[in-house]
Amino acid sequence: MSASGERSQGIALLGATGSIGLSTLDVVRRHPQRFHVTALVGRSQVARMAQLCREFQPRTVVLAEPEQSEQLRQLLREQQCSTEVLTGVAAMEQVAAAPDTDIVVAAIVGAAGLLPTLAAARAGKRILLANKEALVMSGKLFMDTVRAHHATLLPVDSEHNAIFQCLPPPPIGNLSGAGVDRILLTASGGPFFATPLAQLETVSPEQACKHPNWVMGRKISVDSATMMNKGLEVIEACWLFDAAVEQIQVVIHPQSVIHSMVQYRDGSVLAQLGNPDMRTPIANALAWPERIDSGVAPLDIMEIARLDFQAPDLTRFPCLALAMQAAQAGGTASAVLNAANEVAVAAFLDKKIRFTQIAAVVEDTMGAVAPGPAESLEQILAADTLARESATDHVRKRR
Repeated sequence: MSASGERSQGIALLGATGSIGLSTLDVVRRHPQRFHVTALVGRSQVARMAQLCREFQPRTVVLAEPEQSEQLRQLLREQQCSTEVLTGVAAMEQVAAAPDTDIVVAAIVGAAGLLPTLAAARAGKRILLANKEALVMSGKLFMDTVRAHHATLLPVDSEHNAIFQCLPPPPIGNLSGAGVDRILLTASGGPFFATPLAQLETVSPEQACKHPNWVMGRKISVDSATMMNKGLEVIEACWLFDAAVEQIQVVIHPQSVIHSMVQYRDGSVLAQLGNPDMRTPIANALAWPERIDSGVAPLDIMEIARLDFQAPDLTRFPCLALAMQAAQAGGTASAVLNAANEVAVAAFLDKKIRFTQIAAVVEDTMGAVAPGPAESLEQILAADTLARESATDHVRKRR
């Protein structure tokens, strides 16, 4: 029990060693009476996970691969830590649905986060969604599962959390019923929004991962540089807020101070502002509808002095245009888009293709894999597999 008499909330953190996971744990540290960690899920960082197990004492930890899991098991045994070590996707689903877990923070990057996040929805958990791919791949299926099992879905992406804060309290129904005309989804523009187009051919992975405002993992940093990240966020916003693609406008805002805006029918525009720090939306979602300390410094408007906005250049950012096409096409088109992008970004980070070829691989894959219905998990996963095979083939042709 906390000092106020409320029961401490158990958190299963999917993606514990990534930037979202570590930011979540920093917020949890600040509120030890209010939250405790029941499970940590990661990919392969054995030493970092052992450190987190010693500090937070979760009941269970899950790694993706058996070899790393055995290494962690041995390390925790030597340190006399009683945390149980499990392996694989089924174990991730198990901890996401466990009875002692109240909150599931879904922060695994990519398609790998879909199944455990769906398991949390089926178990009726409070889901803090940072894994946008879950909605991109399986939007209708995922939202239907949330509603059918009375789960609570709260967005953690800074932009979607900002929109959430600017909308009326849920349930809001559709946007027109709330008097909303459109959503203004802000984007920093990444590191290359002013780089001459001819220079993008020679961009290195290291340059693409140097985001001007945010500290993120390598895959998400590249997505930000291509603006695919913003395209995925458009698709996610459609599902989260029951919005049409036409109701969402992407706005480049280099300062990353306004995290998104909502324009209402009466002419009002509500915006959520704050320093670019993921602990703010994480704290908002953890404690909602209350507000708690996140550890983020207050925004100094006088120091910011100016706020700039411009429309995105789709010639510079073809990945954004491809994402909008997938959103319009519906069905498995978004799953194909996401799978192709994951393959292309991995190839770029491995220096197998150039930065400008990421969009080309995605476009070729979308042309080769026709969208179908996305009414079942089997259909979605089949489209994902087919798209990965096609994208891998297109990468091979371009190497």
